[in-house]
Amino acid sequence: MTGRPAGSGPPAGDYDADILILSLDRVAETEAAIRSALGQEGLSRYVIVFDQGSSEATLTRLQALIGPRADALLALAGGNLGVAEGRNRAAALGHGRALIALDNDAIFADSTTAARAVALLDEQPQLAALGFRIMNGDGSDEDHASWGYPAALRPHAADRFACATFVGAGHAIRRATWDAIGGYDPALFFTWEEYDFALRAIDQGWQLLHAGDIAVHHKLASEGRVEWSARRWFLFVRNRLYIARKWHTSPGAILVRASAYGLKSMRLGLTRQARDAVWTAFRMPLAVPARRMSAEGLAYLQTADTAWRGGFWARWRGEVTAGLPSSRQRQARNSGVTNRR
Repeated sequence: MTGRPAGSGPPAGDYDADILILSLDRVAETEAAIRSALGQEGLSRYVIVFDQGSSEATLTRLQALIGPRADALLALAGGNLGVAEGRNRAAALGHGRALIALDNDAIFADSTTAARAVALLDEQPQLAALGFRIMNGDGSDEDHASWGYPAALRPHAADRFACATFVGAGHAIRRATWDAIGGYDPALFFTWEEYDFALRAIDQGWQLLHAGDIAVHHKLASEGRVEWSARRWFLFVRNRLYIARKWHTSPGAILVRASAYGLKSMRLGLTRQARDAVWTAFRMPLAVPARRMSAEGLAYLQTADTAWRGGFWARWRGEVTAGLPSSRQRQARNSGVTNRR
C-alpha cells in the first residue's frame, strides 16, 4: 500500500466527540458519510476515518476529501482488522468525551445529530451508550434489517426506551465507560461486539438507551458486505456462543442455543457454517475468566430486554423458525442484517 494518512491530529484540549468511520472501499458511500460527519454542528468534534485496506483509487479520493483539515484524520490500518478492533484503534486516535460511530454506508439524519447525542449523554450520566434510530437510505422508513431489539418494541422505534444493546450503524458511547470497560473484544471481529460491550457495561451498573429521536440514514451498500452465505452466519453463531461462555452460562443453556442455531442453519442451508461456528466457539480462549452477571445487571436485562421477548414458544417462532434478516429485508426492497439475541 502506498496510500498516505491525511488530515491532522486531535485538538490538544478537551472537546465533545470523536466521530468514527471505518472505511474499506465503497468510496461514494464513504465520502457521503465523511461529509455528513464534517457537517455536524453545535459541538466540538474530531472526525476519524480509519481505513482497513481500501484500494489506491479509494485512498486517493479520501485523501483529497480530508486533505489538510485540522478537524479530521485519515489513518491507515493496512488491512482488515474487523469492526471490533478497527473501532478500538480508531477510538485510540482521539480523546473526545464521547465516541460517535457511523457506518461508512450511512449519514446523519441532520447536522445536529451528533450534538444532540452528546447533550443526551450529558443529561443522563447513568448512560453508557445511545443507540440511534436506524432508518433506510432516504429516511422514509425504518431500516428493518438493522433492528437489534425485541420485536415487541418495533412500534416504538421513534421513541426512547431502555435497552440491552445498540446497533453499530449509528450510536454514541461515553468515553469514560469505554475506557473503564476496555472497548470492544477484538476476538469477535464482526457481529455481536456491541452486545458484548453492553453486557460488560450493564454488569458494572451502566444503562443503555435507544434514542429514537436521534437518527441515521443507512444505505446498506452491497459492496464489501459479508453475505449470509459467506462468513457472516459463521461469525454470528460463533460469536454469540463465545459470549455465552464469557458469562458462565450453564452448559445446558449453551446446548439449547447451539441446537437452535443448528436447526435454523439446516432450514437455511447453512449447516456447515453453523457446525464450524459451534466447534470454534468452544475452542476460543477467554481473555479473562468467565464471570456471572451481577444481580443488578440481571434485573436490568430482565426489564429492558427479556420481558419484551415473550415466552419460549414466542421466541422459538420469532428467533429460530424465522428467516434470516436479509430475507425479510428483501421483501421491503432493501437488504442487510443485524444482531439477534
